[in-house]
Amino acid sequence: MKKRRTCATLPLLLIYALLSGIPCRAASPGDKPDVLLTTMQEELQRAQTNLSKLDPAPYFLSYSVYDQSMAVAVGSEGSLVSSTRVRRRAADVTMRIGTAALDNSHQQNRGSARTSGSLALEDDRNAIARELWRLTYEEYRKASKAYASVKTNTQVEAKEEDTSPDFSEEKPPTHADYKEVATTPDQKALEKFVRQYSAQFRRYPYIYSSLVLVSAQKTRFHFLSTEGNHVVTPTAFVRVAIQAETRADDGMELMRVETFQAESMDHLPPASEIAAKVEKMATDLKALREAPVAEPFDGPALLSGRASAVFFHEVLGHRLEGHRQRGEQEGQTFTKKVGQPVLPEFLSVVDDPTQRKMNGLDLGGWYEFDDEGMPATRVEVIKDGVLKTFLMARMPIKNFGNSNGHGRSQPGAMPTGRQGNLIVSSTKTVKDSELRQKLIEEVKKQGKPYGLYFEDIQGGFTLTQRSMPQAFQVLPVLVWRVYADGRPDELVRGIDIVGTPLSAMNRIVVTGDKTDVFNGVCGAESGQVPVAAAAPAMLFFEIEVQKRAHSLNRPPTLPAPTEEGADSTKDSGAKQ
Repeated sequence: MKKRRTCATLPLLLIYALLSGIPCRAASPGDKPDVLLTTMQEELQRAQTNLSKLDPAPYFLSYSVYDQSMAVAVGSEGSLVSSTRVRRRAADVTMRIGTAALDNSHQQNRGSARTSGSLALEDDRNAIARELWRLTYEEYRKASKAYASVKTNTQVEAKEEDTSPDFSEEKPPTHADYKEVATTPDQKALEKFVRQYSAQFRRYPYIYSSLVLVSAQKTRFHFLSTEGNHVVTPTAFVRVAIQAETRADDGMELMRVETFQAESMDHLPPASEIAAKVEKMATDLKALREAPVAEPFDGPALLSGRASAVFFHEVLGHRLEGHRQRGEQEGQTFTKKVGQPVLPEFLSVVDDPTQRKMNGLDLGGWYEFDDEGMPATRVEVIKDGVLKTFLMARMPIKNFGNSNGHGRSQPGAMPTGRQGNLIVSSTKTVKDSELRQKLIEEVKKQGKPYGLYFEDIQGGFTLTQRSMPQAFQVLPVLVWRVYADGRPDELVRGIDIVGTPLSAMNRIVVTGDKTDVFNGVCGAESGQVPVAAAAPAMLFFEIEVQKRAHSLNRPPTLPAPTEEGADSTKDSGAKQ
């Protein structure tokens, strides 16, 4: 193939620019051309011109490119386990054949609308163009086959309950931001970081495995579509995950995880705070090994702010995602409850990906544009307990025909409506210091011997498909029995919170007056995306817990080695 010269493509680009409003050359630092975007524009126009002659022809085509740089270091026991730096340009070609009312992505065929690959890292027009051409061709084959199947199915299947279009009509934005975000940290600094904090676990032989991982990622997102828009935007974040595991004498696996997320290394908590968290993890695990196993329970419970944030993300947040309101397979828990109370009237919920900080912490769910090139939007989902709307991508649902900037995905997956920064607020509060006494009063009122205090929750999962129970399971790691007769609180282990969302969310009595933040990574149909949840501590008049499954493997019989290499049975769990 002859090398394509810029001047040879100018007439075509100028015509396309006039018709679509996309400039021939994007503004970038020092007025330097964005070769990647320009090449994407050329190939998009060429594909649109040629594919429009085929039958069936696509009515929508977009290119997404994630130019990512990542540095990762992993340490254990004060030594380096892994250290790597990588760069990748992940490319997604999205194509829709048919009409917005009915296209190849209908129902279970959403995956047919996207084909993914990797582009050249260098700004080589020919290399970039050829791969985009290949991906576009592969995507057309896949999409056209799926569209034929969709048309057949609509003729032989019963009418769907929700007959909304498959794609929304939007006024696409044009945005180009070439500012430099936080620089990728020096690899030696990351290696020093993981060595420093993983070394703290060497003092605790009863901790059988531990890891400290730090990853720093910088992405420049390019999005371009035949609707006439383009988006170029940068993001950056640093994520720290610290994990430690042990085992109780009865074989129960015990784990503690702490995570930190920020825009850059200098936005992470101070070293003293991270070190204190590591020490607390070790102390918690020792206490959990000796704690009694809890029994199934149904009664009053208090969730810390962090625990409440995770609880709301899992139990409520996923059911507010727009795509879960449509399809014959979805449970549609809240689909027909718009305008009705779904929470106590003193609670409100927003999802605000435009909010960058809370309580001095960077929020992990912040972004400027979603993965469909739509601007992030603050969405008031629940106001005074009443459901108002859902978190929408560009797949419409009944009565909600447009995106509100929540179409999110990891590279290679089709975007769906996803959470960003889910924030819970309350108008019925007491001081956090008074919540424990409120719990005891509720325990006495119900005639229970104790209530439960959930200090921390590591995660959970929720079922939203109608072929399964509409239930959730949340995984606490630090749970205390709070006795009504004045006995000291007792740490317990081995239970999970279970229930159904409609009943569980309406058992909240009162909340604390301080908001805590949880930053994490959420996995769902459209892949792994960074999220945050924020909520005050909450008192429930009833929460149900069940026993957690665990193995019967005993702790190691061989004593753990000491720092000097000699054997020691002190606190190791080994039995003589």
